[in-house]
Amino acid sequence: MNTKFDVLIIGGGVVGSAIARELSRYRLKIGVLEKNPDVCLETSGRNTGVCHGGFAYDIGSLKARFCVEGNRMMGDLAKELDFPFERCGKVLVGNTPEEYDRLLEVIAQGEANGASGMRMVDEEELHRLVPGVVGKFAMFSENSGILDPFLMTIALAENAVHNGAAYFLEHEVTGIERSGEDYLVTTARGTFLTRWVINSAGLNCGAVSDMLGLKGYRIVYSKDDYIILDQRLGRDLPMPIYTVPSNTYMGIHVSLTTDGNVLLGPTAEDTDNNHWYGVEAKNLEYLEREAKTIWPHFTRGDYIRTYSGILPKWADEDGKIQDYKIEIRDDIAPRAVNLVGIESPGLTSAVPIARYVIGLMQEREKFEENERFDPIRRGIRRFADMSAQEQAQAIREDPDYGELVCRCQKVTRAELLQAVRSPLGVRTVTGVKYRTRAMMGRCQGGYCQMRITRMLEEELGIPVKEITYAREGSQLFFGKVRED
Repeated sequence: MNTKFDVLIIGGGVVGSAIARELSRYRLKIGVLEKNPDVCLETSGRNTGVCHGGFAYDIGSLKARFCVEGNRMMGDLAKELDFPFERCGKVLVGNTPEEYDRLLEVIAQGEANGASGMRMVDEEELHRLVPGVVGKFAMFSENSGILDPFLMTIALAENAVHNGAAYFLEHEVTGIERSGEDYLVTTARGTFLTRWVINSAGLNCGAVSDMLGLKGYRIVYSKDDYIILDQRLGRDLPMPIYTVPSNTYMGIHVSLTTDGNVLLGPTAEDTDNNHWYGVEAKNLEYLEREAKTIWPHFTRGDYIRTYSGILPKWADEDGKIQDYKIEIRDDIAPRAVNLVGIESPGLTSAVPIARYVIGLMQEREKFEENERFDPIRRGIRRFADMSAQEQAQAIREDPDYGELVCRCQKVTRAELLQAVRSPLGVRTVTGVKYRTRAMMGRCQGGYCQMRITRMLEEELGIPVKEITYAREGSQLFFGKVRED
């Protein structure tokens, strides 16, 4: 421990990074403690990537309030931080009178929450909006959209770093204790002293809350499995398709990514294991069967990958899922902000949550504005998105743009190097993957992964046996097949 921070944020996911970025508008010494080697390896990067409209949440809840606010600002935020976002709309399709009435209830709830742009459409208009969908009618939400959850999280973090915040990756918090008027935060790699501490630990929010002395929160986990389909199918899907939601579950979606892949999911199963991301065969069969009831235009030959995400939910003693808990308990943990149960729509709501947190803090201490705050962040310029003339100019300016490494996604060595040299200091294969889309094509890295690993070895100057795929314990190499 060499310095004292004004604010330490525990957790560098999308909400923690949004808090860091918004706090950097003030003259504060900010640190972010993240247990993983990157900022989007858990819930923030393992989701559908949808910008929700705000109609699916209880009237008057923080989830509803923050979702509506986040949806409204997402276009401007994406421009400032240079991450992909499309306000493409979304349909919730139905077939029965009961489902029609349920969708009318959803619209009424959305309007009460302050959401807009929702209306019922008949079968003809539904099929004009989404050719090939199976359904008699739908609720159309024109303000819903899709975004890149990896790049949104990375962009928030990089802009926070640009404005003075410090990120400490692979620093899992193991203890918190009071030290006079301050907090002493212990991690696996050292201790930190801070005036304020913010629990934005996501899946570990309950454990960190206990460390702060704010005990008694029951955290339950929902595991969501997904199938990723080939990009060629994305040309036939202009917006996400949802089934009619129940009171607790939005149902199976057929969604799409900002890069054109189609997603099937999620399954939404209760789990006690908040770090196992395997996908069982029975869940693949369930996803296929349910998704084909609303969009039957894929086969198993279109599968390119599966993944899963885990949501931390705060439940009462009867198991009912609660609203977000964002609190400062001056009697137990003064100058500590405790965030519990920040699940969906956390991606859409991240910046409004951050501003609410800062509002609570400023009720107790006024912060001086940082007149040097710069809201602009520019991402990696993608060769695949350039015109032929722009590509030629890029190669003239940087010859590394002329070396294609990932053929599926047309990613060049220049982009890979920019990823490795980015403000957070990328040291993993997925760190490169999430910033450039390398290895996200049909072959899933069959051609380029070894070249990317060699580049990491050369650029970072570390032995190849120390390079991990994503997190600790995911080494790719353990020795040589033969000596040179």
